[in-house]
Amino acid sequence: MEDYALRAVEQLTTRPVEPYEAITVAPLTPLLGAEVSGIDLARELTPQQEKELKHAFAAHHVLVFRDQDITPEEHKRFAGVFGDLHPVTLPVEGSDPYILDIKAGKDSRNVAGNGWHADGTADAEPSLGSMLYITTMPEGGSGGDTLFANMHLAYELLSPALRAFLDGLTALHDGALPWTAAGQTPPPEYDVPRTEHPMVVRHPENGRKLLFVNAPYTSHITQLSRAESDALLGMLYRHIAQTPLLHCRVRWQERTLVFWDNRSVQHHAVWDYFPLTREGRRVAIDGTKLDA
Repeated sequence: MEDYALRAVEQLTTRPVEPYEAITVAPLTPLLGAEVSGIDLARELTPQQEKELKHAFAAHHVLVFRDQDITPEEHKRFAGVFGDLHPVTLPVEGSDPYILDIKAGKDSRNVAGNGWHADGTADAEPSLGSMLYITTMPEGGSGGDTLFANMHLAYELLSPALRAFLDGLTALHDGALPWTAAGQTPPPEYDVPRTEHPMVVRHPENGRKLLFVNAPYTSHITQLSRAESDALLGMLYRHIAQTPLLHCRVRWQERTLVFWDNRSVQHHAVWDYFPLTREGRRVAIDGTKLDA
């Protein structure tokens, strides 16, 4: 590993650990993710629990809660601790726009999230994060892991010269791309978002730089030719997918909820359980405009 990369990792792994009194936090890796226990998400949080959860979220970016029995309303209430809810479905009479049902089974031909991405980055204000709650696991209780990748570290592991080059670039994110990639067209009632974001943004809460491009939504780098853009984006996507140091893996169980930061991580939902069925529901939280 290059010296600049070693220094970046050492800085992250030698930070002082804040004590927790109202919850228990067990890191998944030294650099990303943690399991949180000692809390019942069906109950309203105490002020101390809320404070410590927000600290854990900022420190670990991905939080895993096991053995939770929560209703859709309790799910939304917990998400509301972190901000206003973000619509996750198109308006349909009689449905809840803040609850996205997740299901894949024997009749599925693809599944949402089966590839590295962040959610809804074509929006002018991409969501703060998402909370996915799994209610039904594939028969046998395994499969369907989700991988997460640390986008702060993805940026910091690049060479200083490449970081300096990326700092001045922007990329167009197009909400129609996932539809066209699947051979479909967006429904007429969908106001397709298209937003030009910096390729490197600062996290709204911690101020740290992070890499902000992903294959499903990023169309091209606006300052480069298409050939140059495709080559550079392809290299960055391989870096994200093929650098294990960036990753943590969440192994799902029924009644598990995972909360991830949609700015500072990408995720990949592994579809390795066909033709078995997995079900859950997802809630998202409003974010803000991302600046360089």
